[in-house]
Amino acid sequence: MAGVDEQRVPHWWRSGPSWWRHEERERWPWRSTVLVTAFVFVGSHFAAEEQAGERADLDVLARVLLLLAGLVLLWRHRHPVAVAFGTDAAALVYLGAGYPYGPVFLTVAIGCFGAVVAGHRWAAWAAMGTLWAGHVLVAHWLYQWLPPAGDSAAPWGQEGVVAAWVVAVAALAELVRTRREQWARERAERAQAARRRADEERLRIAQELHDVLAHSISVINVQAGVGLALLDSDPEQARTALTTIKAQSKEALGEVRQVLDTLRAPGDAPRTPAPGLDRLPELVDQAAGAGLTVEVHGAAPPLAPGTDLAAFRIVQEALTNVVRHSGSRHARVHLDHGGGTLRIRVDDDGPATGADAGGSGNGLAGMRERAAALGGTIEAGPRTGGGFRVLAVLPGTPKGNAR
Repeated sequence: MAGVDEQRVPHWWRSGPSWWRHEERERWPWRSTVLVTAFVFVGSHFAAEEQAGERADLDVLARVLLLLAGLVLLWRHRHPVAVAFGTDAAALVYLGAGYPYGPVFLTVAIGCFGAVVAGHRWAAWAAMGTLWAGHVLVAHWLYQWLPPAGDSAAPWGQEGVVAAWVVAVAALAELVRTRREQWARERAERAQAARRRADEERLRIAQELHDVLAHSISVINVQAGVGLALLDSDPEQARTALTTIKAQSKEALGEVRQVLDTLRAPGDAPRTPAPGLDRLPELVDQAAGAGLTVEVHGAAPPLAPGTDLAAFRIVQEALTNVVRHSGSRHARVHLDHGGGTLRIRVDDDGPATGADAGGSGNGLAGMRERAAALGGTIEAGPRTGGGFRVLAVLPGTPKGNAR
């Protein structure tokens, strides 16, 4: 079913007939059993009239056997093997008692059909083989001692008809079983794909929340330290730090709310556009508020939304790491686009301070996951001559060519 719109495919085709599904198999098939039993009784009555004088008349035992053969089908979903042999036994006793040929064999067909579909192929084949062998014995040997009196041997051509009937039932059951297994595989593949999409969405949301909160809380942490240090000696500067904290926390709340909106209404278009490299000046201003001077060299062309967001978050996380873990108060961001790729390089002069603003340590892992999801790479590590470097290489598909 690959390539077919799921919305245009009938539900029964995607899921299989309802009477094969697990929740339906747990129910008792009353309606179908009553219909089959009624059909067997009515059909046997007409068969008795057609075969009057040739076969024994329907008596109490015949009707009890017909009733048992029909009612045992109630258990065909729960105990398919027992039902296959139960209907087989009732039909053999009915046949051996000399009663008219008729729709009693339909109950055997349904019982064996259900056993094959349920996966009990050999049991079903054994039951049908037993029926055929029993018919051969009764019709060509035991008929001399069984009712009706004076009965003669059946023509051998009749055995070919019975054998063809058995093979047709088995072939149809095998076809249905194969299709049912295909339905089950398709359902399992769809469920696995849905779980994979859900995992990817959870990972994306976790990355977004980490990047938003890590950056904002790092800036807030630095500004709170500045405010506490200058509260008595320089109240005006402390006020500026508190103003920065307020603005940064407000922005963080807005971005967190945007991410959480995707959880409340999955699949809906976001209410506000996702951030991209066009917001790089805001990152520079926020870093400046945290005491970090950032130089930006180069510019990126309009990018596909996913690439633009990933590039923005990588720069944001790299600058956050400089604020939290580097003794340098100066960083450089280089953007270079060419050959179908976007190269982002973020450098600082170090040294590493070992300080941690309460982060989870997942920043570099998150950057690598974002880059890998787009087919890009991330390299991060100490620079020759001191400091730290983050180098990201992303597919730089222009926005107009994005698919």
